[in-house]
Amino acid sequence: MSTSTDSIQTNRESPGVAEEGAIMRFFRATEIDTRMLGMVAALLVIWAGFDIYSGILRENFGLFGGAFLTPRNLWTLLAQTSSIAVMSTGMVLLIVMRQLDLSVGSMLSTIAVATGVVQVFELGPWLGVGHPAIWIIAVVFALLLGAAIGALNGVLTAYAGIPAFIVTLGGLIAYSGVAWALIRGETVAPMDKTFKLLGGNGPLASIGVTWSWIIGIVACALVILMLYNGRRQRARVGFPQRPLWAEAFLAICAGVAILGMTAVVNSYPWPPKVIETYALANGITIPAGVEDRMGDAICKSGEAIVRCQQGLIYYTGFAIPVLIAFAVGIAMTFIASRTSFGRYVYATGGNPEAAELSGINTKWLTVKVFILMGVLVAVSAVITSARLDAATNSLGQLNELYVIAAVVIGGTSLAGGIGTIYGAMLGALLMQSLQSGMTLLNFESAYKDMVVGTVLVTAVFVDQFYRRRVK
Repeated sequence: MSTSTDSIQTNRESPGVAEEGAIMRFFRATEIDTRMLGMVAALLVIWAGFDIYSGILRENFGLFGGAFLTPRNLWTLLAQTSSIAVMSTGMVLLIVMRQLDLSVGSMLSTIAVATGVVQVFELGPWLGVGHPAIWIIAVVFALLLGAAIGALNGVLTAYAGIPAFIVTLGGLIAYSGVAWALIRGETVAPMDKTFKLLGGNGPLASIGVTWSWIIGIVACALVILMLYNGRRQRARVGFPQRPLWAEAFLAICAGVAILGMTAVVNSYPWPPKVIETYALANGITIPAGVEDRMGDAICKSGEAIVRCQQGLIYYTGFAIPVLIAFAVGIAMTFIASRTSFGRYVYATGGNPEAAELSGINTKWLTVKVFILMGVLVAVSAVITSARLDAATNSLGQLNELYVIAAVVIGGTSLAGGIGTIYGAMLGALLMQSLQSGMTLLNFESAYKDMVVGTVLVTAVFVDQFYRRRVK
């Protein structure tokens, strides 16, 4: 009896133990990755910090409210993140497999420049400027060129026995030279008008409010379907199930995030001058708006500029490059987790010798992963050159560092065998948030580079610390 009383008393005197147990039970039931949760928390802190600081600076000019957490800035942030996010999904599989590609930035420049040359100097004169086939041929050309360069990297690494670090380091230098040689340091512009939409260039490079809500609702339905299918698969193979409340919690969180993002992009209106230009170009009559009733002075004050255009107003919705990045993320998640190719990649990264002894052709697998990386770099090259409406030999400068940083921040272990696609994409968003926030606050370029380098080293340290704790 005394032992039971002492036990009860001990539990009452140690509420922290009970609380910690409840928290751990919650994470175990929901199977939430605590490192991902920490990264999301860090992202929210960064956003809040930039918004508060920018708000303080704006007060000095008689303006109120932060400039970071606005629909316009968040819409731009998502569009800017797309290119790095797409490449980071391929880099995850490479690092998981204990490989590395340092040439992705130079590769992006080469593919963008070559695709620009094909559009401007070959297809334009041949088919005629604005021909509907130009952008299709340009995209296919970019994908094939990316696959070819990726295959070269893979063959040299897998069959020639040259370490990937050396192969891609040489590629970083060589492909940059190829990009310069193609155009002699000049700029290739402008791109095809339809091609530009793939990069979010212009107000028409978004799908509008209605389609954005449709995609958001469909995405929520897909989340529910995936959770339901996961329960069925677990039941089929006899794996333990998550509690129903945990499934509901995950569905609600995902739904809130998706619909919240949709609401934000749908609340970003076209700039008034863009609306006016679009209306004049398409013969649209601008109806009498608030300007007639409020007076010209108020409309020119700056704060009421959107209200002055209420007679004719358009909202952007999801930008096309953001949808491309989401589609790539979904496809790569399926490849990594639902195919034998993905399972072989993780098995090889976990134990290369055992994977080879089990019958996996690790050399050919390495080539395929590099080819996939090349294709994804080509997608990013299309997005980047389309967004800028130009291609230069410095277009992908330092992109390899940002991609690797995004992947490591997203939880991928440099020791191989561990990594997630969604983690890398969140890491890309965090990296771009840092850069965009510092640009918004007019930080000097040197300080931005120092912050990026510090974040990368810190992420590696956290990864090593976490691995030691797990062991």
